[in-house]
Amino acid sequence: MTDGVDPALVDLDRLAAWMDAQGLPSGPFGRVETLAGGTQNVLVRFERGGREYVLRRPPRHLRRASNEVLRREARVLAALAGSDVPHPGLIAACPDESVLGVVFYLMEPVDGFNPTAGLPAPYSRDESWRHAAGLDVVDGIAALGAVDHEAVGLGDFGKPDGFLERQVGRWMHELDTYGELDGYGGPRIPQLDRVAAWLEANRPRTWTPGIMHGDYHLANVLLDRERPRLAAIVDWEMCTIGDPLLDLGWLLAMWPVGGAELGVATSLADVSGFPGPGEVIARYAERSARDLSAIDWYTVLACFKCGIILEGTHARACAGKADKGVGDLLHAITLALFAKADTYL
Repeated sequence: MTDGVDPALVDLDRLAAWMDAQGLPSGPFGRVETLAGGTQNVLVRFERGGREYVLRRPPRHLRRASNEVLRREARVLAALAGSDVPHPGLIAACPDESVLGVVFYLMEPVDGFNPTAGLPAPYSRDESWRHAAGLDVVDGIAALGAVDHEAVGLGDFGKPDGFLERQVGRWMHELDTYGELDGYGGPRIPQLDRVAAWLEANRPRTWTPGIMHGDYHLANVLLDRERPRLAAIVDWEMCTIGDPLLDLGWLLAMWPVGGAELGVATSLADVSGFPGPGEVIARYAERSARDLSAIDWYTVLACFKCGIILEGTHARACAGKADKGVGDLLHAITLALFAKADTYL
């Protein structure tokens, strides 16, 4: 380790030269540290020239789409500048791989905390703080869905035509590909076909495209330490142009209801005070002109899609390509998600 970061991940000399070329303040690096949080990408915080930065780059072991994901993230953060959406401000991005060997970008640090990592005081002792912050988390995704994606330069960012029509087939096909992994005996999800058929039969006929975060829940937000509010939405790697109501459905699928947020928030297992699902929906309706009459459908789709994504790690674990304990845990969450989806049918 050098200056608090592995030089194989971030070559500070090359980074300094690139920053100088961008007209950013020069000088020695200070307080360099690799941040915890985020399972896919690397975050490094540092100071230089009297300014603080957070660098985000792909993981050490690149996946096929790792660099493209970072390009898309940087483009979205740039497009959101000046909007009502709480997000880390983009400072500068390097969309090619010539500097550090990977795509990366620099963003403003956010003074906040992730609620799934534990609640500091006064959140931990005051239900009114948890309630107010929960409503602000809803406001954040409503604000995102209200952004005119074409006006902010994201008209070509996704493929909204046929977005809802593609979902069930797209994710059933993904599930089928897991069968190529030796040792995986196929999905043992009792409600799979029933949920898929219900989604196809009850798909909303009309909807309005917009910016989707793609993975919106309490593990992907930072809350303000000083006030009960949303400080920033983070981890934009699944962002696209689609139906923003799927973000609300995803939030509801993962929302803490009488116990832990499903799958990602064991620290919230015994925490009360968050708004109930009905209040979440009502709050979104206050902040958005979108038709919420089919919100149950979006919640079921979120359970379906997330469950299949998690099952992929279970399949890789069965093939010896991922930790067995993690795979078993995620399979259990998949079953819980499908069981939850079944209650809406």
